[in-house]
Amino acid sequence: MDLQLKEKVVVITGGGQGIGAAIAETCAQEGAVPVIVNRDLAEAHHLAQRLRGEGSACELITIELRTPESCRAAVDEILRRCGRIDALVNNAGENDKVGLEAGNPEEFRQSVERNLWHYYSMTHYSLPALKATRGAVVNIASKTAMTGQGGTSGYAAAKGAQLALTREWAVELLPYAIRVNAVVPAEVMTPLYRSWLARFPNPDEKLQSIIQRIPLGKRMTAPEEIAAAVVFLLSPRSGHTTGQHVFVDGGYVHLDRTL
Repeated sequence: MDLQLKEKVVVITGGGQGIGAAIAETCAQEGAVPVIVNRDLAEAHHLAQRLRGEGSACELITIELRTPESCRAAVDEILRRCGRIDALVNNAGENDKVGLEAGNPEEFRQSVERNLWHYYSMTHYSLPALKATRGAVVNIASKTAMTGQGGTSGYAAAKGAQLALTREWAVELLPYAIRVNAVVPAEVMTPLYRSWLARFPNPDEKLQSIIQRIPLGKRMTAPEEIAAAVVFLLSPRSGHTTGQHVFVDGGYVHLDRTL
């Protein structure tokens, strides 16, 4: 299926590794122009170099999206280089384990700031460009917003807010035909997930215990499967879909995990 994304400029925050990298690669495969907005990591540079070597008109913006000013600077640079924004994927974030017991109010505030504020700021500053292109936004959320996890209050609060903002923005942006949806992963093998597993005395045993709770196929979701859903939602082929929370999780959230 042609997703009609050829030469469309797709901005992906946290696009240098994991789910974001898979989204960038899928965009490139569809002929879009992935714009990777990432802190200055070697993986982001390697990905951008590889995609360019494969013929993609990929762009890399190295910046830390910690403040509204940095988000504005990122959007300004994207528009300077590309002249337009057709789609925005808010993806950057980290499950930083700021809990109710293992944490304090200041750490909670910082966690929410790290995982939520740039979703709003990037969308806010991209809005004039998105209005011009009648573009689309996809927010990458997490199953923690629905199921809880324990010990990660800041991250869970941010992810719940992302789902609420998806519906709120979908309503607010109806007059401009800008579609806003969220994709909700559960257990996806990414570099951050591997780092989390490595903290356990027996990482393989921990991984197997998680896999056994994933109903469909008893396996992790691949980053490419998340990317496929995201890129479809960004495309004109999904032109009448907005305000939706799309779970790509092998049934983890909604099916019986004891099966």
